[in-house]
Amino acid sequence: MKQQIAVGEVAAVPAFSGYAGVGREDVTPPVGIRIRNWGPAETDVSAGCHRPLTVTVVALRGTADAPPLVLVAVDATWWRRVDDEARFRAAVLDGLGLDPARLLVALSHTHAGPVLCTTDSDLPGGELVPGYLDQLAQSTIAAGRDALARIEPATLQWATGHCALAAERELDLDGRPVVGFNPRGQADDTVLVGRLSGASGPLATIVNYACHPTTLAWQNRLVSPDYVGAMRELVEQQTGAPCAFLQGASGELAPRDQYTGDIEVADRHGRTLGHAVLSALSGLPPPGTALTLTGVVESGAPLAVWEPLAATGDVTLAARQGEVELALRELPPLTELEVEWAGVDERSRSERLRRARNLRDGYVDGPTVRHPVWAWRLGDALVVAHPGEAYSLLQTRLRTHFPDRPVVVCNLTNGPGFVYLPTVEAYERGAYQAWQTAVCPGSLERLEQHCVALLTDLLQEAP
Repeated sequence: MKQQIAVGEVAAVPAFSGYAGVGREDVTPPVGIRIRNWGPAETDVSAGCHRPLTVTVVALRGTADAPPLVLVAVDATWWRRVDDEARFRAAVLDGLGLDPARLLVALSHTHAGPVLCTTDSDLPGGELVPGYLDQLAQSTIAAGRDALARIEPATLQWATGHCALAAERELDLDGRPVVGFNPRGQADDTVLVGRLSGASGPLATIVNYACHPTTLAWQNRLVSPDYVGAMRELVEQQTGAPCAFLQGASGELAPRDQYTGDIEVADRHGRTLGHAVLSALSGLPPPGTALTLTGVVESGAPLAVWEPLAATGDVTLAARQGEVELALRELPPLTELEVEWAGVDERSRSERLRRARNLRDGYVDGPTVRHPVWAWRLGDALVVAHPGEAYSLLQTRLRTHFPDRPVVVCNLTNGPGFVYLPTVEAYERGAYQAWQTAVCPGSLERLEQHCVALLTDLLQEAP
């Protein structure tokens, strides 16, 4: 028997009603900066720019004078050292006067961006990196102050779409695990889209999608946001508002067609995601409304009439910051890795060793590590963010735990981005992400449990 519905019933769209402001700065680095993010890269330094890199800041308040939550979305690669990220985030926290629990700096993870590592300053193009990181912090502060200055009454409404850009990249080739499109694999295709609207009109579009920006690879010589750039351009042309991209739990997900120097492939990928975002937005009712059952019109059949009427979203804003203890693997010494990788070409081997050295300096200092996690509640929606590269199982399971709410999951946020959190099966098959990471099998599952506990606590928060 179907559930009974009465006139006045509201088909509520998950939403937050409060105050919001948005700021944007261009953070494209100078030509000649170090962009060596691939072992076999044909160049160490950039020769130009494909599309601009940006930092977009969304500031939210529950009331006009309440402490804000500040979300920073930036086109960037990954933090290779703990101290570089800590110095950057401390500058932003100080510049905006924020509590650490109330700031998220989410990197898009483009593999065609500048190297974020000050210890590479002795390498070609590396001399520009320290100055760029200082400027990146100042631009983020400027965008944040602009967002806070533009605070106005606003509504954030969410829609879920689907996009086939991401594919599983766990491939077994002649018995060897490699990183590339697996046509028999399954990928999470969820696109979570937030529409932020104010009295003045559209304020921003927030896009959460899990897919490695690895279209442009070792052949590429241009700084690029990868597919995110064309996606953002398309969405902003159609909505007239800035678009902020949040990288999802994409540890094993990437485009089918990747590892190229052809920028048109990256743009094609971006348009694919952009159209999925626009499709999801098109399914939303007008800003600040929800479909409401207003009555029945008698025709050849009795017709239930639903109309978009004014509706107020949940006003709750809350933040939690925690840590989950993860066991560390016993990592081989660098001398042993030099022997193990002796057959790899010299340029790729040196890049691998440099990354292994950064991992051991400041992150690995005992049998366990305290992995930080941030959890936010934005009205009806929940947000989980952490600095590692979790597999998509994290987001699919969290959405199962909280099926009636949008759950935004962000990798590469507020910390060094060199720690994969693979599934147990990935460890068993010897996947790259499993032998590269510092944490033991079961870490992904421990992270999931910790996130569930944080989010459950947040849901007890009173408006």
